[in-house]
Amino acid sequence: MTMLPDNPLIVQGDRTLVVHTVRAKLDADGRAAKDADGRPMTEEHPLYAATRDAIAPFAELEKSPDYLHTYRITPVSVWNAAALGLSADEILSRLDEYSCVPIPASVITDIRTWIERYGLLRIERVGDRFELLANTPEGLTEALSHQSVRDLTVVGDDGRAWVSETDRGSIKQAMIKIGFPVDDRGGYIEGDPFEIPLRALTTRGEDFALRPYQVGAAESFYRGGSVLGGNGVVVLPCGAGKTVVGLGVMNLVGAKTLILTTNTVAVRQWRDEVLDKTGLSPDDVGEYTGDEKLVRPVTITTYQMLTWRRSRTEEFEHFGLFSRENWGLVIYDEVHLLPAPIFRVTAALQARRRLGLTATLVREDGKEDEVFCLIGPKRYDVPWRVLEGQGFIATAHCTEVRVPLEASLRSTYAGADARQKFRVASENPAKVGVIKQLIARHPEGRVLIIGQYIDQLKELKRHLGVPLITGKTPNADRQRLYAAFRDGSERILIVSKVGNFAIDLPDANVAIQISGTFGSRQEEAQRLGRILRPKSDGSAASFYAVVTLGSRDQEFAQKRQLFLTEQGYSYSIVDASALANEVEPGVRV
Repeated sequence: MTMLPDNPLIVQGDRTLVVHTVRAKLDADGRAAKDADGRPMTEEHPLYAATRDAIAPFAELEKSPDYLHTYRITPVSVWNAAALGLSADEILSRLDEYSCVPIPASVITDIRTWIERYGLLRIERVGDRFELLANTPEGLTEALSHQSVRDLTVVGDDGRAWVSETDRGSIKQAMIKIGFPVDDRGGYIEGDPFEIPLRALTTRGEDFALRPYQVGAAESFYRGGSVLGGNGVVVLPCGAGKTVVGLGVMNLVGAKTLILTTNTVAVRQWRDEVLDKTGLSPDDVGEYTGDEKLVRPVTITTYQMLTWRRSRTEEFEHFGLFSRENWGLVIYDEVHLLPAPIFRVTAALQARRRLGLTATLVREDGKEDEVFCLIGPKRYDVPWRVLEGQGFIATAHCTEVRVPLEASLRSTYAGADARQKFRVASENPAKVGVIKQLIARHPEGRVLIIGQYIDQLKELKRHLGVPLITGKTPNADRQRLYAAFRDGSERILIVSKVGNFAIDLPDANVAIQISGTFGSRQEEAQRLGRILRPKSDGSAASFYAVVTLGSRDQEFAQKRQLFLTEQGYSYSIVDASALANEVEPGVRV
């Protein structure tokens, strides 16, 4: 390669990618510019955004401090890129184009090896049996050299390897652990036919049609009904209409459908969307929750319902729902939150079409490989910034506000263990004043205040005099408050972590995060997603994270920044004192 020292990317031998986000600013004479105090000045690197967008399809963001962002290339990240059609040459070309130093030979070898292994082994149906095949005899021999693979196959005298129908998922799990992603072309049970027509006019009298990217996502999953599709994950931002993509896939498959989602509120929202945008009647759509257990041609339930059991030693009582009907499609909403027991039952569901929907493939438990092999590879992905530029989701301004720890808590914080330090800092009472300032900053805003700790939220409710929704709030009360927020009679809501998931509040344009779950990127995705629906007046959305300065709270906030950076958002950092000076005098909460 040609050495281009001004390029922002460094590719390291451990497959870490370091990207410079800024560079030294030069004066008119071409020398390093300095500010009035003699400190070097910087500017955004002109190739940073292009580099980020080029490597995002095959690398995972790990760190995002102010000046250097660190990505890592992993087998699963490369296999997902391969599933989207990227070749080894294309990946290496992108690295070469933006790197300032040569790519280490070991990285080139790893990328080529992983790309070659994608699809090297596959499962195909032969009559009523399933055969494990390889593109080369050596590939099958290497796979069968592992005991975990031999335990799940029967090798005939002719050397052919056979897999039982019930072990299709298990063999894929075993193979990915040893570095072989299996292309499952064993086909699907079609399920009981059930037409799901889409409306041209919703029940509310609004025109309805899938957006171009939603059509592309549905078709990329379905692949004409062939064995090349029918399983996999669609990655779209919150607010981009993943539910509508699900409806599009249901229309293409035309069979009984089981939908799994995160909570009862999400179940009701899925049901409302199905009835609003398809030709199905209420009798066609069943809710399987703690409130009622109706199994219909389209049935919607929660992960919690399916993983409920009376004790840790007893069986999951509702797993039978998976086999109760001849489902032609299973939809996993927010697939990045899929609980471990659902992986187990999904391993036995490989004959059913499986669609995962998510805003991020990142899992806090590191089980991205389980999603890849059991649900399927990434089939479609559109970055947040692309849809923002096309006007399909709102522009968002992200700001971290740093608040000093209240003086009375400093000795408590100093003597606490690491976990308790995080809680003390998260519940810092000094945050209350900042939240009031942020609300005053948006006097006409529809504001969601989201936090982790119930005591903190109750105290905030006392200060602000606005409604609070927690996990203990009855569903009827939740729905009433959400409706009041939507019609404008309630401008501000405080919500616990139930606000992370599937709240349909399109007019929300300000989110204030006051505490969270140990730096979860999943959580950041959901919370930002609450405000990304396009606004009727075209205005931007504002996302604030209020953190305690110099504390464990701030450390975990830096981890959560990963998600925003990954999606291309800038993340401003301000001190609470500076924020106070920006609020217009005389404005009252």
